[in-house]
Amino acid sequence: MRNVSVAAIQMQCSKNVEENINKADTLLREAVKKGANIVLLPELFERQYFCQERRYDYYNFATPLNDNPAVKHFTKVAKELNIVIIVSFYEKDVNVLYNTVSVIDADGSNLGIYRKTHIPDDHFYQEKFYFTPGNTGFKIFETKYANIGVGICWDQWFPETARSMAVLGAELLFYPTAIGSEPILECDSMPHWRRCMQGHSAANLMPVIAANRIGLESVEPTTENNNQSSSLNFYGSSFITDNTGDLVESASRDKEEVLVHSFDLDELKAMRLEWGIFRDRRPETYFNITK
Repeated sequence: MRNVSVAAIQMQCSKNVEENINKADTLLREAVKKGANIVLLPELFERQYFCQERRYDYYNFATPLNDNPAVKHFTKVAKELNIVIIVSFYEKDVNVLYNTVSVIDADGSNLGIYRKTHIPDDHFYQEKFYFTPGNTGFKIFETKYANIGVGICWDQWFPETARSMAVLGAELLFYPTAIGSEPILECDSMPHWRRCMQGHSAANLMPVIAANRIGLESVEPTTENNNQSSSLNFYGSSFITDNTGDLVESASRDKEEVLVHSFDLDELKAMRLEWGIFRDRRPETYFNITK
């Protein structure tokens, strides 16, 4: 038996970086008290979801990996608590800016980064203004407790993301997220969002862990944003599935919460083999989807 406990942190994010890091630290320690070995923090949790508006001065939020306040803080915490932490941050690599995660192992070592592959561009989710599509490719991280794959928010809508990480040997799939109200479409996308990832879980026979933020974030008109006024209501609903896509942990839409669940990785591995999903793949016939 190889048992591992995973956690998803759901939190509200302010404009104060230090405040958000401290809050994330507090919630993370709560997860560790519940037995968590691997902890997922929400997408870009260091500050408000700045992609709601277009401002050139927000480019200054980006930092190199080793200079990022959250990465530096949680590197120390990972070593202190002997846990794996997935940290989302706005990365600057010389002249190029990315939406990135750093995976920090239980000894405080940085196992590497993944840069968000799929970049959305929608009303108030204006990420193409801030991020270049990632160049790392999909990958897995061999942590102390499990081999994990990490996608970032919009990546979660693409089955190719989950399947690529599963084929590479992931045992658990993690998705830090910032998603909420649809400013133009008259719909509640939350159930659809969940079902999409539940499908990835079921199709690949492995758990999915998703961490979202909560709360209303508003934009006030300024010269810098061309007098834009808008708001997004982030709907939380973070969750953890089992390897069949069933929800085993589920958070509310409007409260800060810590979700923790345990899995036997050897049992999950045996079930993947028994179902034959990867044995019966026919990648030589899938060329149409790569055109």
